[in-house]
Amino acid sequence: MLIAVSATGTTLEDHVDQRFGRCKYFIIVDSDTLTFEAISNQGVFASSGAGIKAAQTLAEKGVKAVISGNVGPNAFDTLKAADIEIFIGATGEIKNIIHKFNRGELKKTESSNVKKHFGSNQF
Repeated sequence: MLIAVSATGTTLEDHVDQRFGRCKYFIIVDSDTLTFEAISNQGVFASSGAGIKAAQTLAEKGVKAVISGNVGPNAFDTLKAADIEIFIGATGEIKNIIHKFNRGELKKTESSNVKKHFGSNQF
């Protein structure tokens, strides 16, 4: 399964970024093989719609699950519309988070956990 993790850097040793729409990178990981691709988040500096743009990009990549610290309401709605599972509250090293995902230790969410524009002034 392809999983996208909001990331502070481009490796599995980097940490989960607490912002979804305004994270610097996404690490897209095959949860079975742990092969991954790091992509820049093109919406990071958007004046608005960053979460929606990020969600659309991940849907186009074929991602089936997203892991982040926080996800706002617009991004949440866009991810749900694309039938992408959402896991929030993640912290720490991405490699460890993927292992927790594979062991079923992460809880899927059914709602956003922050308001619109969360993290918009944290470039």
